[in-house]
Amino acid sequence: MKIQIFGAGGMLGNELIKQYPNFDFSDINNTINYCDIRDYNEVTSRINQYKPDYIFNFAALTDLEECENNPHNCYLTNTLAAINLFEKCKELNIPYIFISTAGIFGNEPIDTFDEDYLPSPLSHYGHSKYEVEKYLKASTYDKWYIFRAGWMMGGGSSIDKKFIEKIHKQIRKGKTELFVVNDKAGTPTYTKDFANSIIKHIQNNLPFGLYNQVSTGGATRYEVTRFMLDYLDYSNIILTEVDSTHFKNEYFANRPQSEILLNKKLDKLNQNYMRNWKVCLEEYLNEYYK
Repeated sequence: MKIQIFGAGGMLGNELIKQYPNFDFSDINNTINYCDIRDYNEVTSRINQYKPDYIFNFAALTDLEECENNPHNCYLTNTLAAINLFEKCKELNIPYIFISTAGIFGNEPIDTFDEDYLPSPLSHYGHSKYEVEKYLKASTYDKWYIFRAGWMMGGGSSIDKKFIEKIHKQIRKGKTELFVVNDKAGTPTYTKDFANSIIKHIQNNLPFGLYNQVSTGGATRYEVTRFMLDYLDYSNIILTEVDSTHFKNEYFANRPQSEILLNKKLDKLNQNYMRNWKVCLEEYLNEYYK
């Protein structure tokens, strides 16, 4: 099984290569070779040279504020490049794996979303991912998986660019008080579980299609931080609850009130391998931060 990963240097790609060192990935000996997925000719050359059995697209521009400031680059990277990779898979008659996001929903009057709920993105980032979902679903070529992820965590301080590392970075800098929002909810999603699940799905012949794939359970940013501080025994640090307006200048992109996904389709097929977010966060903290 030859797997060509685009975006192998990120949180998810790093975890996949780490967990499956004997697999035939395109990045030989874990050496990450840069490839601009917006460059169609370069991408085509890489694919033709490697001749993969699967293409995993983990490459994305995920900084919401950067996407708002530069929407052209956002759609080139997250939408057009992703669609081009899909078309190459169609040409080669091989499966395509695309990672979408819980951030494709808006401020709906519900708190949890399964695969049947119609997205209504609030940001350029959310729109850029949802456009790919719509394109794949409308195609006559059906050898594709879309896995929607939650609030990703994994890889430790050298890899993790998301919430857990941002909080711990403040702690390392000697912060004695943390201000954390309590009006946005989601599901911390462990890259280790996510990567393992993708491989299991391929090995177990999961039907092609779109799936929510997040750790189970849900929480606000404040609740995640509280759990993290208690587990690491940072009793000297004050945790102060704020709402999103507290960071309106730094984090100005529109975000949903809730990004809690339900793995309804995986549960129905009895192929949900994602654990509870608290179990995963404990394991993650033990490995990198304890």
